[in-house]
Amino acid sequence: MAFTNFKLEADADGITVVTWDMPGRSMNVLDDKVIEELDVIVGQLAADATVKGAVIASAKEAFSAGADLTMLEGLSRAFTEMAMAQGEEAAIAELFTQSRKLSQLFRKLETNGKPWVAAINGTALGGGLELCLSCHYRVASDNAKTRLGLPEIKIGLFPGAGGTQRVARMMPPADALQMLLKGEQLKVDRAKAMKLVDAVVPPADLIKTAKEWIKAGGKGVAPWDVQGFKLPGGPVYSKAGMMTFPAANAIYRRETYDNYPGARAILQVVYEGLQLPMDLALRVESRWFAKILRTPEAAAMIRSLFVSMQELNKGARRPANVGPSKLGTVGIIGAGFMGAGIAYVTAMSGKEVILIDRDQESADKGKAHIHKLITDQINKGRAKTTERDALLARITTSADYAALTPCDLVIEAVFEDRKVKAEAIARAHAVMREDAIFASNTSTLPITSLATEFKDQARFIGIHFFSPVERMMLVEVIMGKNTGDQALAAALDYVRTIRKTPIVVNDARGFYANRCVLNYVREGHLMLVEGVPAAMIENVGRMAGMPVGPLSLNDEVALDLGWKILKATEADLGPEAVDQRQKALLAEIVEKQGRLGRKNGKGFYDYPAAGGKKTLWPGLAALQPVKLDPDTIDIRELKHRFLAVQSLEAARCIEEGVITDVREADVGSILGWGFAPFTGGTISWIDMMGAKRFVDLCQALEKKFGSRFAPPKLLLDMAAKNETFYQRFAPPRKQAA
Repeated sequence: MAFTNFKLEADADGITVVTWDMPGRSMNVLDDKVIEELDVIVGQLAADATVKGAVIASAKEAFSAGADLTMLEGLSRAFTEMAMAQGEEAAIAELFTQSRKLSQLFRKLETNGKPWVAAINGTALGGGLELCLSCHYRVASDNAKTRLGLPEIKIGLFPGAGGTQRVARMMPPADALQMLLKGEQLKVDRAKAMKLVDAVVPPADLIKTAKEWIKAGGKGVAPWDVQGFKLPGGPVYSKAGMMTFPAANAIYRRETYDNYPGARAILQVVYEGLQLPMDLALRVESRWFAKILRTPEAAAMIRSLFVSMQELNKGARRPANVGPSKLGTVGIIGAGFMGAGIAYVTAMSGKEVILIDRDQESADKGKAHIHKLITDQINKGRAKTTERDALLARITTSADYAALTPCDLVIEAVFEDRKVKAEAIARAHAVMREDAIFASNTSTLPITSLATEFKDQARFIGIHFFSPVERMMLVEVIMGKNTGDQALAAALDYVRTIRKTPIVVNDARGFYANRCVLNYVREGHLMLVEGVPAAMIENVGRMAGMPVGPLSLNDEVALDLGWKILKATEADLGPEAVDQRQKALLAEIVEKQGRLGRKNGKGFYDYPAAGGKKTLWPGLAALQPVKLDPDTIDIRELKHRFLAVQSLEAARCIEEGVITDVREADVGSILGWGFAPFTGGTISWIDMMGAKRFVDLCQALEKKFGSRFAPPKLLLDMAAKNETFYQRFAPPRKQAA
């Protein structure tokens, strides 16, 4: 039989090398066709008496990225359709059958009677690693790029093709749970120490070593299928087991607040599976996998954090009529914390960088910061000194704007002041080539107004980075009123080059991210004024799914910055545009108390000079006009306030045309400021709840807390028509389907 995705090659010793090479793809993934073909191959080799064993390898640079998650999306859609047509019971049975095909295939390979060896070159993630774990021996290439991991938890799932059961039988359950719940990508040395890999060899010896193990008498049986096998961590109901699982449950609740059904399922299937024979344990795993696949959290996370993010990263919003951008040298004006960070990620991508500041000393100080950033990576074993030398060699510092002349793209990252930016734009414009693109990194100032300093406004665009640049994965690409397609294409190409995710936003005060996240911060301020204890505000923020509480977040971005934004908003739009209670609170803390946040060691929190643990400032209680009894406060209501006030602003951004693609609203909210990932994003949270129920919630909050919770006309219309955002504003891929 001829195969599309695999090539079989037998040698004189009876060993068949099965080479996985999907046509038209840069990386191998597990889809329906691959599963079908591999099933035939396993059966074919098992039945052939001349075959002594098999080696599975990849012809790509990596082994496999795992399962094609669009396949799982299809299973969820099929379940919904079948439930409507034939009833939920029949749909559940079919989903269970279909979702465990991969698990059954890997068990078939594991018990086929002949030894299989996984020759792992490069990355093996998710289902790709589960395939390797079902083999009887694993050889990995000694390659700095090789990574092994089970990252399914990051999209609301868990390894459902035997991963939870095999990992938990290879290492003590505490280590297995940590690996499964963190979803980290492991280097080969660590993977070998954890017994996920049996041997690490030079890439050239990969296949040779795999074959030698088979020829030396390697057996086609897994350790857990041998009579007398003992679990590495001992039985579940042992002293060691009782020290593991109750503690793991407590840690899970502390870290997730029970917001992630997939994480809870991992604890369940490992706990139950280790008490059962392997085949029954795999069946338990499959049942939980089918259950989690039906949860709204998994559906939303798969859509936003995998499907939508991939589409945006691949240029879903890029103008189709513009050819590839020429981006050889990038100029950056401003060598402060933000500008140096932009220079760092740009140089890391291999681009030449011209870093400009008001004087040579300031520019060199920015480069020194870059030196520290890459040195930190070296100290963590993530980079080499030769890479640091090459990186720094790509960065030229100067105080002379004329150095920007060769640049194809110039990014301004000076202080957030209109006059300072206008001067930088004018000086750069005087020396730039006519075909070069200019971008302003601004978080608040409208791009259209900044572009008035530029002769050809079609080549002027906003590129808003988040701080710290080297760690934050989102970039807002902001379209001014006169920005052209060439500038948009260049900006998106640049963001893709530096390996970040772009969202395209139309010009408006605060753009998208800041409009939403500032509402979260404001809600925390207002709760404080209402008399909610500060500790409760912070804890409930995290319980709602946010990475940090609103007061802590405000400290990180600086209280005086928020104070300046509030005053500027009031000056431009009038007193009714700001909440006077919030204004009074910030005036007291910033102006009278001189508390600016982490940057001066005192804000809503006190920060010990020696770097100890921060603590809430005791003086906050004195700023509260009233103090509520914590036992009388509705925790669920507080959580709803935090999430609703952000999602409402996202809905307004769509209504106003600031955001024109729902995928960008969701992906941007999670990557930009950490909006509760289990929801799939601001818009997915509304869709998950349903427009009518969400409107009812907002109207109840509006009645109690004020007009900031008033649902916009768009939401009222959607509630009346029982629509979702992903129906009404279906992305192009859905419309085409």
